[in-house]
Amino acid sequence: MTFFTFNDINNLDHLYKINLINSCSGFKSANLLGSISKDGITNVAIFSSVTHLGSNPPTLGFILRPTTVPRDTYKNIKETGNFTINHIYEDIIEDAHHTSAKYSEKISEFNMTNLKEEYKGRFKVPFVKNSPVQMSMKFVEEIYVASNDVMLIVGQIEELYIQDEILENDGLINLSKGNITAINGLDAYAIPKFKKQLSYQRPKNT
Repeated sequence: MTFFTFNDINNLDHLYKINLINSCSGFKSANLLGSISKDGITNVAIFSSVTHLGSNPPTLGFILRPTTVPRDTYKNIKETGNFTINHIYEDIIEDAHHTSAKYSEKISEFNMTNLKEEYKGRFKVPFVKNSPVQMSMKFVEEIYVASNDVMLIVGQIEELYIQDEILENDGLINLSKGNITAINGLDAYAIPKFKKQLSYQRPKNT
């Protein structure tokens, strides 16, 4: 096996190190976050850090890189208090990836891709049309992580939309049925396939 110490990692070529460390944690969720400014300009951006935090209340979090440069998603969330999370599926991978390009805050990524806005529910925040799983989120809190100068943004699920064919009888969202994408590192995409679902485990008798 190839072996790296902490010092080895720090001395790697910058791009190699970014690719290595971004992929060593394993497959990550692939989501588009939709938001809108107080002036009505929409934004959609790809994130690979959305993660489950708790079920009661239903909360998710994502990591926001340092705000020393403009972060339109963050600004919009702080202005309106709401955003959407939309699963990326196979047919929109290229357009989803393009949302990582740095456009002016006056330009909507919806207008620069084939991604379509969709509005429904109680909040005037854009969903990504045809995404198999869509969530309307309410901003709850931000937690600063000083060691890496990033923020954990915490949101509560206010509305949840799931395509009927991927929702199983026990509540499992079968992502494989929706050809929902995972991210490997920064820019490699995969479509995971369902293998098996195992029961809740209890200690064996000893």
